[in-house]
Order: sequence, then C-alpha cells, then structure tokens
Amino acid sequence: MKLSQIEKKQLGIYVLIAYGITFLMGLPMGFGCDQGLDVSVFPNAQMLYPAAGVMLAYLITEKGKAELPKRFFITYLAVTVLMLASAVGSVFLPDIAWMAVCNLILVGGSVLAWIMLLTEKKEKRIAYGLKGKDIKASVFCVLLFIGLYLLRAILSYAVSGQISAVGEIAGNPMTWIMAGSLIINFFLVFIAFFGEEYGWRYYLQPLLQSRFGKRWGVILLGVVWGLWHLPVNFFYYSPGSGLISAVGQQITCITLGIFFAYAYMKTENIWVPVVLHFLNNNLVPIITGTYSADIIQGQTMNWTDLIPMLVVNGILFGGFLAAKEYRE
Repeated sequence: MKLSQIEKKQLGIYVLIAYGITFLMGLPMGFGCDQGLDVSVFPNAQMLYPAAGVMLAYLITEKGKAELPKRFFITYLAVTVLMLASAVGSVFLPDIAWMAVCNLILVGGSVLAWIMLLTEKKEKRIAYGLKGKDIKASVFCVLLFIGLYLLRAILSYAVSGQISAVGEIAGNPMTWIMAGSLIINFFLVFIAFFGEEYGWRYYLQPLLQSRFGKRWGVILLGVVWGLWHLPVNFFYYSPGSGLISAVGQQITCITLGIFFAYAYMKTENIWVPVVLHFLNNNLVPIITGTYSADIIQGQTMNWTDLIPMLVVNGILFGGFLAAKEYRE
C-alpha cells in the first residue's frame, strides 16, 4: 500500500521520536553505564517514546481534526519530557534519587493520564483507538497469555533440573501478595506499557501488515522492535554480554510480538497488548522467586541460553502465526 504525503510525514515523525531519541539517549546511558552509575531511569523513559512519536505526528498533521484527543496526548507528551529529563539528570546529577523521581512521575503521570483519557469524548477515544472493546475475547487473550507464560516458566525450570523451585515459589506467600498487587499496580504505571504498545501494535503493525502481509508484517515488526532495545541490551540488561542479549531480544520480540499481534487482531483492543506487556515484565520477579525488579538488570548470558529460548518461545508463542487471524 502506497502512503499518502500526510502518512509519510507521520511515519517520519514517528521514526524520529521512537528511534531517534532512543539511540540519542543511548549516548548518556552508555556513559553512565561505563561510569558505574545507575541507569535504571533510561529504560523506563524509553518505553514512552514510541507512543510519543505517534501522538506528536497526529498533533502536527491532524491538528484540525475535532476527534483528536488533545488533552490526553499533550498530558502524555509532558510526562515523556519529564521522564527524558530525569534520565539525563540521573547521569549528570547522580546524587539525586532519580528512580524515586521516576516512580513519582510514572504514578502521577498515569493517574493524570487516566483522568485526561476518561474525560475525553467517547468519539475521540474511538477515533484514535483508545477505547476498549470485545471484553470476552480480551479476557480470553489475557488468560491464555498467563497460562502460556506460566507453562514456559515451568518448562524452563524442568529443563534446568530445578522443577522443585516451582513448588517453592508457589508455596511462598509473597508470590500471591505480589501477584494480587499487579492489578492495582497496572493502573498506577500503565503509561509506560501503553507507551510501547500504542506505538508498536496500534500504529506500526497495521502499516507493516498492509505493506508486507499479516505474517511477514508482524515478523518484521518483531525485528524492528527488538532493534529498538539495543541501548537497553548493551547498557542495562547485559552490559557484559550485550550482543547475546540483543540476539535474545530478537527471539523474544519476534515470538511475543506474534502473540501480541494475534491478541490485538482478535480483539481490536489496544488495551489487551498493553496488559500483556505489563504482565510479561512484571511477572518476572514473581516466577523467578526473587520478588525484585532488579532481576532484569546486569544479567550474564551465554549463547547456549538462546537455544531453549528459541525452541520454547517459538512453539508457545510463534505457533500463533497459524491462527485464523493471520490468514490473508
């Protein structure tokens, strides 16, 4: 499908923000990592850039449209600027508790964003894909993802000969306390996960699918989504094994992207992949039994770790390429 001039301009703005700012911010992030500073604010801020690119593109090219949810978009962009500034500040003014500042911005920004979103007219939310729909199918996709996610964790423990850890984690009260708190936490920090999914699934997925087809469009989306993580792979997730982390990221983004795209196509509800993304990130401290978000930082990876990752993710999530939603 050939893009119109306005669509080309929108895509240019989106790429400039989603990728340009991400890789530009990789410079201070890399410097901070090299200096042994805490760069945790950077990945949190980075999650906001994709949706910021979409919103800025719409505000610039469609500013005359009555259906444009300006208050919600402007609020979101303001939160993005504050997060970006906090990330830079964490490198050049490291004595300040920037992660505490980051959390305050995310929580305060999420609450304010909810208010702005829910007070926008229904027509505006519908016009820009912000209104939930098909509750039955949405709940099904969320429960299916949780089931597959837990199955993947059990298989991983079994393959590594640590199957007894499953019972230990299930028997720990902290597991259930943290699991229960996820419901409240989602509403308090949704803005970050919405930041990625509004950019990837709502905006970029339909564009790529219209050009390359439903299956190849989603696979390509997984590739570019994975590449977008490069600064985080090298300077946060696995500073000592960045290349391995980047390859693993490709496996994760392509396979999870297949399921997220399936869920979005099935429900046409952007809030489903937002919830799935939130669960994917926030279940990690629970299923590992560490109960700390620090588990994702400073990982040491080996090339051999990628083989079971490819096999398990490929089967559990990649298999959804055969779903009817992917048929042309």
